[in-house]
Amino acid sequence: MDAEQCVFIVDDDEAMRESMKLLLEMLGYRVQGFANAQSFLAFCSEQDRGCLVLDMRMPDMNGLELQQALRQRGYELPIIFLSGFGDVPTTVRAVQSGAVDFLEKPVSKSKLTERIERAFEIDRQRRDDASAVEAVRTRCATLTPRERQVMRFATQGLSNKDIARELEISPRTVETHRAKMMEKMEADSIAMLCNMVALCPPGEEEVSGVG
Repeated sequence: MDAEQCVFIVDDDEAMRESMKLLLEMLGYRVQGFANAQSFLAFCSEQDRGCLVLDMRMPDMNGLELQQALRQRGYELPIIFLSGFGDVPTTVRAVQSGAVDFLEKPVSKSKLTERIERAFEIDRQRRDDASAVEAVRTRCATLTPRERQVMRFATQGLSNKDIARELEISPRTVETHRAKMMEKMEADSIAMLCNMVALCPPGEEEVSGVG
């Protein structure tokens, strides 16, 4: 169990919220409870890790409205909806908006913990993916404008001679730029580079050209 991950519970039913919190804490989870959507919105941060167990029907701001407010903030913690009044249209709306599950109350301990573990894994995977993207973009940022051009042509399958012709430079110069580019990108092959290049934001030199 990831010590940094937490189960955030938002439910206006105090008895339900506290009993769920106690159960999960006894099972070894870190848990924080909130009586309404507004208190969670005031507390939450994009640094949160884990999952959100969210009651659908609450006064002032219901679960779907909180989900939308969080998405507008770019908050991506996986959401598990709980409701005593589940219906198909509501479930569809929740899932289409990114919920990982929708469970009807009362929910068994085994089903709840199974869904929480699944949500935790989704959270871990998203963060791993985000870290990988950031690492590639950081490497891209170290490339010179010419190395970016060489990378773009290389991932299109052009040979050094073809790239030299496109850029009006010598094949040996292309070879030098290519070697430095591959080293900076930490790519062992063109196949690996192709998987990385889509994550790199386009540079101005790719539009205007390099003299």
